[in-house]
Amino acid sequence: MAFQSPASSPVRPRKSAAAVIFLCFLAIVFDGYDLVVYGAIVPKLLAYEPWGLTPVQTGAIGSYALAGMFIGAILIGYLTDIVGRRKIMMISIASFSLLMLLTAWAPTPELFGLFRFLAGLGLGGVIPTAIALTVEFSKTNRRNFNNALMFSGYAVGGILAALLSLAFLPALGFQGMLALGGIPLIAVVPLLFKFLPESPAFLAAKGDRAQADRIVADYGLEPLVTAPVQGDAPVAGRFRTLLTGRLLGAMILFCLAGICGQTLVYGLNTWLPQLMVIAKYSLASSLTFLLTVNIGAVVGVLVSSRLADRFGPRPVTATAFASSGMALVLMGTGLMPLPAMYLLVAVVGFGSVGAQILVNGFVATYFSGATRATALGITLGIGRIGAVLAISGGGVLVAASLGNFINFSVWAIAAAIGVVAVLTVPRLNAADGRAAAETPEQHSSSTNVHH
Repeated sequence: MAFQSPASSPVRPRKSAAAVIFLCFLAIVFDGYDLVVYGAIVPKLLAYEPWGLTPVQTGAIGSYALAGMFIGAILIGYLTDIVGRRKIMMISIASFSLLMLLTAWAPTPELFGLFRFLAGLGLGGVIPTAIALTVEFSKTNRRNFNNALMFSGYAVGGILAALLSLAFLPALGFQGMLALGGIPLIAVVPLLFKFLPESPAFLAAKGDRAQADRIVADYGLEPLVTAPVQGDAPVAGRFRTLLTGRLLGAMILFCLAGICGQTLVYGLNTWLPQLMVIAKYSLASSLTFLLTVNIGAVVGVLVSSRLADRFGPRPVTATAFASSGMALVLMGTGLMPLPAMYLLVAVVGFGSVGAQILVNGFVATYFSGATRATALGITLGIGRIGAVLAISGGGVLVAASLGNFINFSVWAIAAAIGVVAVLTVPRLNAADGRAAAETPEQHSSSTNVHH
């Protein structure tokens, strides 16, 4: 017998799903802040005489947080489907904030690196949880756009870090800039505690259907599917679902795309200021380029995500990767006048941060609500391999003094691999339906005929 969900009635929603998306946006802002502020303070770290760090050591320390995020994204993305997304979000942000404060007060580079690793564990759980909640509280035809809107907080955090570094880095030093990462503990966690609802899909899977239906009705969401899905099986089965058949191929390619996206995002946001200094730009100009990267990401992804909702995320994400690769090669030629360099840097922002946001949206709309957070956790966690390699490898690149063309164009390799990975993600067939959500590619067919 079909179950009539309260959400199917014409009653006007009592609460706005936009509030949920905004809370997730706030959480992501400080992830972006942590990423970009480290890139902004790299010159200061290299100049800090008590520690005497080399570029290779600085890159290695920068990668520790990413190693923590690698573990945190997989582990916490998994736990999210067990203990709930609301709790995980609050715990992750609180732990990250406390450890950012400890990082700022670290007396030695060894403790500095340790605290950054531990902060990464907490931060790793924020992204998959925020994406999963945003997609769940969005209409089907706005999922990519709402995810991009929410995830633009990542670039907004980067913009905030660049602006604050321009204004306060000389006075506060790298310790003061890192201490600002503790703000979410008092500014964001209380808001989440008071206003963030639990995931209806999680509640329904745990047997609390009444509460799930109340949230669905309150926020005017689409009715929950009542038929059993694979995600209602024991939690260990979720990994089995994602790692079998065509979905295994999809997971491998999504992870490869994630590695490429995070190579670009973390490598360039960490090392772009130093690469610009090497290319004879001042530190202030280099920080302005860092600001431009993140502005380009925000503007570009908000436009491209609407196209992803209309035409599917596959071609749009591939285009983003390709544009960043071409822009990086042009930057490396050294033939571009200053206005053109700013434009190219903005394109790189769209094709790095923007491409990663689109990859996340592709994953979130490809898999079902029961496996979405786990799939995102795996993709983002494995993707951290690219981030770790990019940050540590960037230090090796700088130390090698290979010249401006190689310094910039080497990153285009990751962009090219990202294009191939995204374009070869398998299209779903009917047998995969229980484990995958409707993507725009599928949703365009009202007869459930899959491409």
